[in-house]
Amino acid sequence: MSDATDARPYDALLLLSFGGPEGPDDVVPFLENVTRGRGIPRERLEEVGQHYYLFGGVSPINAQNRELLAALREDFAANGLDLPVYWGNRNWAPYLTDTLREMAADGRRRILVLATSAYASYSGCRQYRENLAEALAALEAEGLPVPRVDKLRHYFNHPGFVRPMTDGVLASLAELPEDVRAGAHLVFTTHSIPLSQAETSGPAGGAYVAQHLDVARVIADAVREETGVDRPWELVYQSRSGAPHIPWLEPDVCDHLETLHGQGAPAAVMVPIGFVSDHMEVLYDLDTEAMAKAGELGLPAVRSATVGADPRFAAAVRDLVTERAAAERGEHPERCALGALGPSHDVCPVGCCPARTPKPAAAGADSPYA
Repeated sequence: MSDATDARPYDALLLLSFGGPEGPDDVVPFLENVTRGRGIPRERLEEVGQHYYLFGGVSPINAQNRELLAALREDFAANGLDLPVYWGNRNWAPYLTDTLREMAADGRRRILVLATSAYASYSGCRQYRENLAEALAALEAEGLPVPRVDKLRHYFNHPGFVRPMTDGVLASLAELPEDVRAGAHLVFTTHSIPLSQAETSGPAGGAYVAQHLDVARVIADAVREETGVDRPWELVYQSRSGAPHIPWLEPDVCDHLETLHGQGAPAAVMVPIGFVSDHMEVLYDLDTEAMAKAGELGLPAVRSATVGADPRFAAAVRDLVTERAAAERGEHPERCALGALGPSHDVCPVGCCPARTPKPAAAGADSPYA
Protein backbone atom coordinates (compact mmCIF):
# COMPACT_ATOMS: atom_id res chain seq x y z
CA MET A 1 0.00 0.00 0.00
CA SER A 2 1.17 3.54 -0.73
CA ASP A 3 1.22 6.18 2.00
CA ALA A 4 -2.06 8.07 1.59
CA THR A 5 -0.43 11.33 2.76
CA ASP A 6 2.82 11.23 0.78
CA ALA A 7 2.86 12.86 -2.66
CA ARG A 8 6.64 13.10 -2.98
CA PRO A 9 8.22 13.83 -5.46
CA TYR A 10 5.20 15.77 -6.72
CA ASP A 11 4.44 19.28 -5.56
CA ALA A 12 1.12 19.97 -7.35
CA LEU A 13 -1.83 18.39 -9.14
CA LEU A 14 -3.23 19.92 -12.33
CA LEU A 15 -6.88 19.29 -13.26
CA LEU A 16 -6.80 19.41 -17.05
CA SER A 17 -10.10 19.65 -18.90
CA PHE A 18 -11.77 20.62 -22.17
CA GLY A 19 -13.31 23.93 -21.16
CA GLY A 20 -16.53 25.51 -22.34
CA PRO A 21 -18.29 28.85 -22.95
CA GLU A 22 -19.77 30.71 -20.00
CA GLY A 23 -22.07 33.06 -21.91
CA PRO A 24 -23.59 33.60 -25.39
CA ASP A 25 -20.70 35.80 -26.56
CA ASP A 26 -18.24 33.01 -25.73
CA VAL A 27 -19.85 30.32 -27.87
CA VAL A 28 -18.39 30.95 -31.34
CA PRO A 29 -14.91 31.95 -30.06
CA PHE A 30 -14.89 28.76 -28.00
CA LEU A 31 -15.88 26.64 -31.01
CA GLU A 32 -13.17 28.39 -33.04
CA ASN A 33 -10.66 27.27 -30.41
CA VAL A 34 -11.97 23.70 -30.55
CA THR A 35 -11.87 23.47 -34.35
CA ARG A 36 -8.81 25.62 -35.10
CA GLY A 37 -6.91 24.36 -38.14
CA ARG A 38 -9.80 22.30 -39.53
CA GLY A 39 -11.14 24.95 -41.93
CA ILE A 40 -14.70 24.82 -40.61
CA PRO A 41 -16.68 27.89 -41.78
CA ARG A 42 -18.11 30.30 -39.22
CA GLU A 43 -21.69 29.61 -40.32
CA ARG A 44 -21.22 25.95 -39.41
CA LEU A 45 -19.90 26.99 -36.00
CA GLU A 46 -22.99 29.17 -35.54
CA GLU A 47 -25.13 26.14 -36.33
CA VAL A 48 -23.33 23.96 -33.80
CA GLY A 49 -23.52 26.78 -31.30
CA GLN A 50 -27.31 26.48 -31.21
CA HIS A 51 -26.85 23.55 -28.82
CA TYR A 52 -25.18 25.92 -26.36
CA TYR A 53 -27.69 28.72 -26.90
CA LEU A 54 -30.44 26.36 -25.72
CA PHE A 55 -28.69 26.53 -22.34
CA GLY A 56 -28.05 30.27 -22.31
CA GLY A 57 -24.72 29.94 -24.10
CA VAL A 58 -23.24 28.27 -21.04
CA SER A 59 -21.58 24.88 -20.99
CA PRO A 60 -21.92 23.25 -17.57
CA ILE A 61 -18.40 21.80 -17.72
CA ASN A 62 -16.61 24.74 -16.10
CA ALA A 63 -18.99 24.81 -13.13
CA GLN A 64 -18.60 21.05 -12.78
CA ASN A 65 -14.81 21.39 -12.84
CA ARG A 66 -15.03 23.99 -10.07
CA GLU A 67 -17.07 21.50 -8.03
CA LEU A 68 -14.52 18.75 -8.67
CA LEU A 69 -11.68 21.12 -7.80
CA ALA A 70 -13.36 21.91 -4.47
CA ALA A 71 -14.02 18.20 -3.79
CA LEU A 72 -10.38 17.31 -4.46
CA ARG A 73 -9.09 20.06 -2.20
CA GLU A 74 -11.51 19.06 0.55
CA ASP A 75 -10.59 15.38 0.30
CA PHE A 76 -6.84 16.06 0.24
CA ALA A 77 -7.06 18.34 3.27
CA ALA A 78 -9.26 15.93 5.23
CA ASN A 79 -6.82 13.09 4.61
CA GLY A 80 -3.58 14.94 5.28
CA LEU A 81 -2.39 15.08 1.67
CA ASP A 82 -0.56 18.38 1.33
CA LEU A 83 -0.79 18.91 -2.43
CA PRO A 84 -2.11 22.09 -4.06
CA VAL A 85 -4.59 21.61 -6.91
CA TYR A 86 -4.69 23.87 -9.98
CA TRP A 87 -7.03 23.91 -12.98
CA GLY A 88 -6.40 24.57 -16.67
CA ASN A 89 -8.41 24.00 -19.86
CA ARG A 90 -7.64 23.08 -23.44
CA ASN A 91 -10.14 25.44 -25.12
CA TRP A 92 -11.31 28.12 -22.68
CA ALA A 93 -10.30 30.06 -19.60
CA PRO A 94 -8.53 29.23 -17.41
CA TYR A 95 -6.23 28.26 -20.29
CA LEU A 96 -3.66 25.53 -19.75
CA THR A 97 -0.65 27.69 -20.67
CA ASP A 98 -1.73 30.43 -18.24
CA THR A 99 -2.16 27.88 -15.46
CA LEU A 100 1.23 26.29 -16.08
CA ARG A 101 2.77 29.78 -16.10
CA GLU A 102 1.15 30.38 -12.69
CA MET A 103 2.38 27.04 -11.40
CA ALA A 104 5.94 27.76 -12.55
CA ALA A 105 5.81 31.16 -10.83
CA ASP A 106 4.64 29.40 -7.65
CA GLY A 107 7.72 27.18 -7.78
CA ARG A 108 5.96 23.97 -8.86
CA ARG A 109 8.50 21.70 -10.57
CA ARG A 110 6.96 18.17 -10.48
CA ILE A 111 3.34 18.21 -11.55
CA LEU A 112 0.83 15.38 -11.78
CA VAL A 113 -1.99 15.81 -14.30
CA LEU A 114 -5.57 14.55 -13.95
CA ALA A 115 -7.35 14.75 -17.30
CA THR A 116 -11.16 14.70 -17.28
CA SER A 117 -11.17 11.76 -19.68
CA ALA A 118 -11.00 8.26 -18.25
CA TYR A 119 -10.22 6.21 -21.35
CA ALA A 120 -7.45 5.72 -23.90
CA SER A 121 -7.90 7.50 -27.24
CA TYR A 122 -6.25 10.26 -29.23
CA SER A 123 -8.74 12.95 -28.15
CA GLY A 124 -9.00 11.60 -24.60
CA CYS A 125 -5.27 11.21 -23.88
CA ARG A 126 -2.71 11.91 -26.59
CA GLN A 127 -4.24 15.27 -27.52
CA TYR A 128 -4.06 16.42 -23.89
CA ARG A 129 -0.42 15.35 -23.88
CA GLU A 130 0.15 17.40 -27.03
CA ASN A 131 -1.51 20.38 -25.35
CA LEU A 132 0.84 19.97 -22.39
CA ALA A 133 3.89 19.88 -24.68
CA GLU A 134 2.71 23.01 -26.51
CA ALA A 135 2.17 24.85 -23.22
CA LEU A 136 5.57 23.80 -21.86
CA ALA A 137 7.20 24.97 -25.09
CA ALA A 138 5.57 28.36 -24.57
CA LEU A 139 7.03 28.58 -21.05
CA GLU A 140 10.43 27.60 -22.41
CA ALA A 141 10.22 30.29 -25.11
CA GLU A 142 9.43 32.87 -22.43
CA GLY A 143 12.50 31.86 -20.43
CA LEU A 144 10.40 30.49 -17.56
CA PRO A 145 11.21 27.34 -15.60
CA VAL A 146 9.75 24.29 -17.34
CA PRO A 147 8.29 21.85 -14.81
CA ARG A 148 8.18 18.11 -15.36
CA VAL A 149 4.64 16.84 -15.87
CA ASP A 150 3.36 13.29 -15.49
CA LYS A 151 -0.17 12.14 -16.26
CA LEU A 152 -2.19 9.90 -13.93
CA ARG A 153 -3.09 6.52 -15.39
CA HIS A 154 -6.45 5.91 -17.02
CA TYR A 155 -8.99 5.51 -14.22
CA PHE A 156 -11.93 3.99 -16.14
CA ASN A 157 -11.89 0.86 -13.95
CA HIS A 158 -10.99 2.38 -10.59
CA PRO A 159 -13.67 1.51 -7.99
CA GLY A 160 -14.09 5.19 -7.13
CA PHE A 161 -15.14 5.87 -10.72
CA VAL A 162 -17.19 2.73 -11.38
CA ARG A 163 -19.20 2.40 -8.16
CA PRO A 164 -20.83 5.85 -8.27
CA MET A 165 -22.03 5.02 -11.79
CA THR A 166 -23.40 1.68 -10.58
CA ASP A 167 -25.36 3.47 -7.85
CA GLY A 168 -26.62 5.88 -10.52
CA VAL A 169 -28.05 2.99 -12.54
CA LEU A 170 -29.80 1.56 -9.48
CA ALA A 171 -31.32 4.97 -8.68
CA SER A 172 -32.47 5.36 -12.29
CA LEU A 173 -34.11 1.94 -12.33
CA ALA A 174 -36.09 2.98 -9.27
CA GLU A 175 -37.42 5.98 -11.25
CA LEU A 176 -38.99 3.76 -13.92
CA PRO A 177 -42.61 2.62 -13.59
CA GLU A 178 -42.74 -0.64 -11.70
CA ASP A 179 -44.42 -2.51 -14.55
CA VAL A 180 -41.46 -1.92 -16.93
CA ARG A 181 -38.57 -1.82 -14.45
CA ALA A 182 -37.66 -5.50 -14.50
CA GLY A 183 -37.41 -5.59 -18.29
CA ALA A 184 -35.42 -2.37 -18.72
CA HIS A 185 -32.36 -2.59 -20.98
CA LEU A 186 -29.11 -0.86 -20.04
CA VAL A 187 -27.75 1.42 -22.77
CA PHE A 188 -24.13 2.33 -22.03
CA THR A 189 -23.08 5.42 -23.95
CA THR A 190 -19.80 7.11 -24.79
CA HIS A 191 -18.47 9.64 -27.28
CA SER A 192 -18.13 8.23 -30.77
CA ILE A 193 -14.70 8.64 -32.34
CA PRO A 194 -13.37 7.86 -35.83
CA LEU A 195 -12.97 4.14 -36.36
CA SER A 196 -9.32 4.67 -37.25
CA GLN A 197 -8.68 6.27 -33.84
CA ALA A 198 -10.52 3.50 -32.04
CA GLU A 199 -8.46 0.85 -33.81
CA THR A 200 -5.15 2.52 -32.85
CA SER A 201 -6.10 3.54 -29.28
CA GLY A 202 -3.84 2.40 -26.47
CA PRO A 203 -0.43 0.74 -26.76
CA ALA A 204 -1.63 -2.16 -28.92
CA GLY A 205 -4.84 -0.80 -30.49
CA GLY A 206 -8.51 -1.33 -29.69
CA ALA A 207 -8.22 -0.03 -26.12
CA TYR A 208 -11.03 2.54 -26.33
CA VAL A 209 -13.80 0.05 -27.06
CA ALA A 210 -12.29 -2.70 -24.88
CA GLN A 211 -12.09 -0.42 -21.85
CA HIS A 212 -15.70 0.74 -22.22
CA LEU A 213 -16.95 -2.81 -22.67
CA ASP A 214 -15.10 -3.89 -19.53
CA VAL A 215 -16.64 -1.09 -17.46
CA ALA A 216 -20.11 -1.77 -18.86
CA ARG A 217 -19.78 -5.44 -17.96
CA VAL A 218 -18.69 -4.63 -14.41
CA ILE A 219 -21.64 -2.28 -13.90
CA ALA A 220 -24.15 -4.68 -15.48
CA ASP A 221 -22.90 -7.49 -13.25
CA ALA A 222 -23.12 -5.32 -10.14
CA VAL A 223 -26.67 -4.24 -11.02
CA ARG A 224 -27.63 -7.89 -11.54
CA GLU A 225 -26.22 -8.83 -8.14
CA GLU A 226 -28.08 -5.97 -6.47
CA THR A 227 -31.46 -6.44 -8.19
CA GLY A 228 -31.49 -10.14 -9.01
CA VAL A 229 -32.33 -9.34 -12.64
CA ASP A 230 -29.98 -10.13 -15.54
CA ARG A 231 -30.60 -7.21 -17.88
CA PRO A 232 -29.65 -7.01 -21.57
CA TRP A 233 -27.08 -4.30 -22.25
CA GLU A 234 -25.24 -2.72 -25.14
CA LEU A 235 -22.43 -0.21 -25.66
CA VAL A 236 -23.53 2.55 -28.05
CA TYR A 237 -22.17 5.90 -29.15
CA GLN A 238 -23.18 9.54 -29.34
CA SER A 239 -22.00 13.04 -30.23
CA ARG A 240 -20.52 12.23 -33.63
CA SER A 241 -19.07 15.39 -35.19
CA GLY A 242 -16.97 14.26 -38.17
CA ALA A 243 -17.44 14.32 -41.92
CA PRO A 244 -20.11 11.85 -43.15
CA HIS A 245 -17.67 9.88 -45.35
CA ILE A 246 -15.34 9.03 -42.42
CA PRO A 247 -16.39 5.88 -40.50
CA TRP A 248 -17.08 6.49 -36.80
CA LEU A 249 -18.03 4.07 -34.05
CA GLU A 250 -21.67 2.95 -34.18
CA PRO A 251 -24.52 2.41 -33.39
CA ASP A 252 -25.73 5.86 -32.45
CA VAL A 253 -27.75 6.00 -29.24
CA CYS A 254 -30.91 7.28 -30.98
CA ASP A 255 -30.70 4.53 -33.60
CA HIS A 256 -30.27 2.00 -30.80
CA LEU A 257 -33.36 3.27 -29.00
CA GLU A 258 -35.33 2.70 -32.21
CA THR A 259 -33.93 -0.84 -32.38
CA LEU A 260 -34.89 -1.53 -28.77
CA HIS A 261 -38.40 -0.26 -29.39
CA GLY A 262 -38.69 -2.46 -32.49
CA GLN A 263 -37.59 -5.46 -30.44
CA GLY A 264 -40.26 -4.79 -27.84
CA ALA A 265 -38.01 -3.63 -25.01
CA PRO A 266 -40.25 -2.19 -22.25
CA ALA A 267 -37.80 0.52 -21.05
CA ALA A 268 -34.22 1.76 -21.18
CA VAL A 269 -31.68 3.28 -18.83
CA MET A 270 -29.01 5.34 -20.60
CA VAL A 271 -25.71 5.11 -18.73
CA PRO A 272 -23.10 7.71 -19.86
CA ILE A 273 -20.02 5.77 -18.78
CA GLY A 274 -17.79 7.69 -21.20
CA PHE A 275 -18.28 11.05 -19.46
CA VAL A 276 -16.92 12.25 -16.13
CA SER A 277 -19.61 14.90 -15.64
CA ASP A 278 -22.90 16.18 -17.07
CA HIS A 279 -21.41 18.46 -19.70
CA MET A 280 -22.95 19.49 -23.03
CA GLU A 281 -22.79 16.09 -24.74
CA VAL A 282 -24.81 14.66 -21.85
CA LEU A 283 -27.29 17.53 -21.50
CA TYR A 284 -27.98 17.91 -25.23
CA ASP A 285 -27.27 14.58 -26.92
CA LEU A 286 -28.82 12.46 -24.17
CA ASP A 287 -31.14 14.59 -22.04
CA THR A 288 -32.49 16.51 -25.05
CA GLU A 289 -32.13 14.53 -28.29
CA ALA A 290 -32.16 10.94 -27.02
CA MET A 291 -34.93 11.57 -24.51
CA ALA A 292 -36.97 13.24 -27.28
CA LYS A 293 -36.43 10.15 -29.44
CA ALA A 294 -37.57 7.89 -26.60
CA GLY A 295 -40.65 10.08 -26.17
CA GLU A 296 -41.48 9.81 -29.88
CA LEU A 297 -41.20 6.04 -29.64
CA GLY A 298 -43.22 5.82 -26.45
CA LEU A 299 -40.26 4.06 -24.84
CA PRO A 300 -39.91 4.78 -21.09
CA ALA A 301 -36.34 5.96 -20.58
CA VAL A 302 -34.18 7.58 -17.92
CA ARG A 303 -30.58 8.74 -17.88
CA SER A 304 -28.35 7.77 -14.96
CA ALA A 305 -25.87 10.07 -13.28
CA THR A 306 -22.25 10.67 -14.17
CA VAL A 307 -19.59 10.63 -11.46
CA GLY A 308 -19.08 14.40 -11.26
CA ALA A 309 -17.68 15.50 -7.90
CA ASP A 310 -18.75 12.37 -6.01
CA PRO A 311 -16.59 12.07 -2.86
CA ARG A 312 -15.64 8.53 -3.90
CA PHE A 313 -14.17 9.88 -7.12
CA ALA A 314 -12.21 12.52 -5.21
CA ALA A 315 -10.88 9.76 -2.97
CA ALA A 316 -9.98 7.73 -6.05
CA VAL A 317 -7.93 10.63 -7.38
CA ARG A 318 -6.10 10.82 -4.07
CA ASP A 319 -5.41 7.11 -4.33
CA LEU A 320 -4.10 7.51 -7.88
CA VAL A 321 -1.86 10.40 -6.81
CA THR A 322 -0.25 8.55 -3.91
CA GLU A 323 0.02 5.36 -5.97
CA ARG A 324 1.92 7.16 -8.72
CA ALA A 325 4.05 9.03 -6.20
CA ALA A 326 5.03 5.77 -4.51
CA ALA A 327 5.95 4.25 -7.87
CA GLU A 328 8.13 7.26 -8.65
CA ARG A 329 9.90 6.68 -5.33
CA GLY A 330 10.69 3.12 -6.39
CA GLU A 331 8.01 1.47 -4.26
CA HIS A 332 5.46 -1.12 -5.39
CA PRO A 333 2.02 0.23 -4.47
CA GLU A 334 -1.21 -1.73 -4.64
CA ARG A 335 -3.20 -0.62 -7.70
CA CYS A 336 -6.99 -0.70 -7.52
CA ALA A 337 -8.88 -1.83 -10.62
CA LEU A 338 -12.15 -3.64 -11.29
CA GLY A 339 -12.92 -5.84 -14.28
CA ALA A 340 -10.70 -7.98 -16.46
CA LEU A 341 -8.21 -5.47 -17.86
CA GLY A 342 -6.31 -4.54 -14.71
CA PRO A 343 -4.68 -1.18 -13.97
CA SER A 344 -3.50 0.87 -16.91
CA HIS A 345 0.09 1.92 -17.56
CA ASP A 346 1.66 4.89 -15.76
CA VAL A 347 3.59 6.14 -18.78
CA CYS A 348 2.16 6.13 -22.30
CA PRO A 349 4.62 4.25 -24.53
CA VAL A 350 5.90 5.52 -27.86
CA GLY A 351 3.17 5.21 -30.49
CA CYS A 352 0.28 5.08 -27.99
CA CYS A 353 -2.94 6.61 -29.42
CA PRO A 354 -1.13 8.09 -32.44
CA ALA A 355 -2.18 11.27 -34.20
CA ARG A 356 -2.66 11.55 -37.97
CA THR A 357 -0.02 14.28 -37.91
CA PRO A 358 2.69 13.55 -35.32
CA LYS A 359 3.24 16.30 -32.75
CA PRO A 360 5.35 16.48 -29.59
CA ALA A 361 3.52 15.10 -26.56
CA ALA A 362 4.51 15.53 -22.91
CA ALA A 363 3.97 13.07 -20.04
CA GLY A 364 4.89 9.97 -22.04
CA ALA A 365 7.86 7.84 -23.02
CA ASP A 366 8.39 10.09 -26.05
CA SER A 367 8.14 13.37 -24.14
CA PRO A 368 10.64 16.09 -25.07
CA TYR A 369 10.31 17.33 -21.46
CA ALA A 370 11.19 14.18 -19.50
